[in-house]
Amino acid sequence: MGQERVPDREALVAEARAQTGLDDFGDTWFFANIDALVPSLNGEAQLSAAGVAVARGMIVNGLVNRLRHVDLVKRHPEILDEQVEAAAVVVGLPRTGSTMLHRMLAAAPGMTGVRWFEAQNYAPFPGEERGRPEARRQAAQGLLDYMVANIPDLMSIHPMSLDQPDEELIILGQLYSSTMIEGTYHVPGFAHWLTEHDRAQCYRDLKQILQALQWQDPARKGARWVLKTPGHLMTLDAVIEVFPEARIVMTHRDPVATVPSYCSMEYSLYRMVSNTIDRESVARFWVPRLAQLLDGFMRVRDAVDGRNFIDVRYPDLLTDPIGQGERVLAAAGVAVTPDVRAGMAQWIEHNRREDRAPHRYTLADFGLDEAEVARPFATYRARFIEPGA
Repeated sequence: MGQERVPDREALVAEARAQTGLDDFGDTWFFANIDALVPSLNGEAQLSAAGVAVARGMIVNGLVNRLRHVDLVKRHPEILDEQVEAAAVVVGLPRTGSTMLHRMLAAAPGMTGVRWFEAQNYAPFPGEERGRPEARRQAAQGLLDYMVANIPDLMSIHPMSLDQPDEELIILGQLYSSTMIEGTYHVPGFAHWLTEHDRAQCYRDLKQILQALQWQDPARKGARWVLKTPGHLMTLDAVIEVFPEARIVMTHRDPVATVPSYCSMEYSLYRMVSNTIDRESVARFWVPRLAQLLDGFMRVRDAVDGRNFIDVRYPDLLTDPIGQGERVLAAAGVAVTPDVRAGMAQWIEHNRREDRAPHRYTLADFGLDEAEVARPFATYRARFIEPGA
């Protein structure tokens, strides 16, 4: 790694203020997260010169969005009157069908989700008219084109398009409070710090951001939200606190079958910002990290006696996606009308490629064997995989 480093928070804050001409961040609780992140980026992530620029831009972009969001709410306080209701929060690990389920549910009439372009810049650009986010869509397309060019397998692993629903972890990452950070940069120290600190405030902020997105798009009025990200597993107690009405939907698939694919995606992402990261380092972090997320899921689930939790098995989702979608929506109190079924069926018909998970990578590629991977997931597999195998 060269001499370039990600600057400290004060310099990044000054840059964001200069870019926007704004200075009010509202509650600056997330400054502590940046202060924990920067040393981890400089000390652990093995950033290339390009990686330093990407990391710096990521932090500044989050600050810019925060400034613009706070300014928007000050100019339009009616945003805080928006009634946000989450019908479901999909929280399965990567490669378990969670993306497919999320997008299918959000495609049903009366449902909505955070669109990919909105997640990249959740606050309107300067001069943007309400309901006309074309400049943000163009900016998101440029980013998507760059990602696809640098990770050829990306669209097979996690298909994306500007208007498809995607993960709120992108927004939470701009609050420096989600697994998006560790999914983009090799920062085990920051991941540990984040796990050990209270993250309820970021969900309260997320709800306000959903209010703003709902206000920006009047067509969403009255719609119920379907949220999704595996990163919610890190703090399900906060999810339940802020969205008590939502059903927590867990998609289940044997981690032994999914770890190689996920590690391959993470290695590709890390290689975008580091020239020296190796596959073994990726596996050494992500195998215990994924096990930790599942342990958190089981702990919170047991604490509430399973209340509001719904299980969806990956094989059932592949063989009967509409039936599984109906089951989730009915449990969430949504009337499953013929139009709702048709909306989900239409999404399935138009997105069949998402049913096919690539199997190009093996555990051996990452210095692992099956027994080594199975060990940290033993309790989870005994409860949720083996009984239905």
